[in-house]
Amino acid sequence: MHYLSRLTFAIGSVMLMLLAVLLAAFGMSGLIGTLLHSWQDGQKAVVHAISYVVISMAVFDVAKYFMEEEVILSRGKQTLAEARTSLTKFITSIIIAVFVEGLVGIFETNKESPATILYPASLLLVATGIVLALGIYQKLSVTAEREKKQENLTD
Repeated sequence: MHYLSRLTFAIGSVMLMLLAVLLAAFGMSGLIGTLLHSWQDGQKAVVHAISYVVISMAVFDVAKYFMEEEVILSRGKQTLAEARTSLTKFITSIIIAVFVEGLVGIFETNKESPATILYPASLLLVATGIVLALGIYQKLSVTAEREKKQENLTD
């Protein structure tokens, strides 16, 4: 069952990586196509291309995380520090993607219709909440590690 699980994660990770590359390629092809037709529409196309590339990087990073953690380094129990580091890397890539997507959304709605700014602004608030939650997790995790070390020393 362990090998089946690793194989499934490997196949899924490779598929996500390929899809991420395709998404970035679509973003760039859309930008190039727009610039060849009209420089005036180029600004909007650049913002969309940034959005596609950032999302593709986040997807690629998630696939890389699964490949590293579940396929290459597949092992049983981790120490608390290893788990914290691994989760922090994973969540950080998601936070960056959400922040950039929120900023891109604000740039897009800035000129078109200011009434639609609520969605990108809420993305920025959600990303800030995730950063705060990650900080709380880090603090609690480090505290738990210290307590566990103290217990081991007193035993």
